[in-house]
Amino acid sequence: MAAEPSGELSDSDLLARHVAGEPDAFGELVRRHRDRLWAVALRTLGDREEAADAVQDALISAFRAAHTFRGQSAVTTWLHRITVNACLDRIRKASSRKTAPVDDPERFDQLLEPHESAEAPAERQDLHRELLAALATLPAEQRAALVLVDMQGYPVAEAARILDVPVGTVKSRCARGRARLAPQLTHLRSESGNSKAPRTEGNRTPRASVPPAAGPRDAETSDPAAAKGGGGRA
Repeated sequence: MAAEPSGELSDSDLLARHVAGEPDAFGELVRRHRDRLWAVALRTLGDREEAADAVQDALISAFRAAHTFRGQSAVTTWLHRITVNACLDRIRKASSRKTAPVDDPERFDQLLEPHESAEAPAERQDLHRELLAALATLPAEQRAALVLVDMQGYPVAEAARILDVPVGTVKSRCARGRARLAPQLTHLRSESGNSKAPRTEGNRTPRASVPPAAGPRDAETSDPAAAKGGGGRA
């Protein structure tokens, strides 16, 4: 009987085949989820090299620790958790050097959606840069929660599974993060006007939320560096 094509297998089946020694199974998992892992890492860290290194570390950890996966969450949740943990580790190391991960104006352009960077008015780009700079001032845990919920569009319950914390903790981190951002964003609201203000969705808090981005079902534009992976520990 011919082997079932890897593209028709579930994530958990692919992970099981990887553990059993099938050489191409983990590569298919990477192909399916790399873009979203890259998007989370890039928006959390604000630096392409740091994000690529974080994803690489995370995928290496997942590759080696696949045998420990017990199916208590979805494979994609497990992969995101490893990646977010790697990003948080890098943020903490950066804070020990008293430097913000997002500290170069040129890097802000790299965080914009491709169509925004190429086509949006200059005012929108300036607004987005300032919002991302404000986001970079938050503590690592608050930043990670806001990236997942407000920027990537994950439901709070899914963000809680990724971060491995209670739903109430995610809500609290988002609320505290938004409250800390609000004073920094007040002048942006008055300058941007209703027609230029970023659109908010779902459970966003318009007065304080960070800029919306592609949802969890929309793939972020791949970066060549992302292919080498992301960070985190299993």
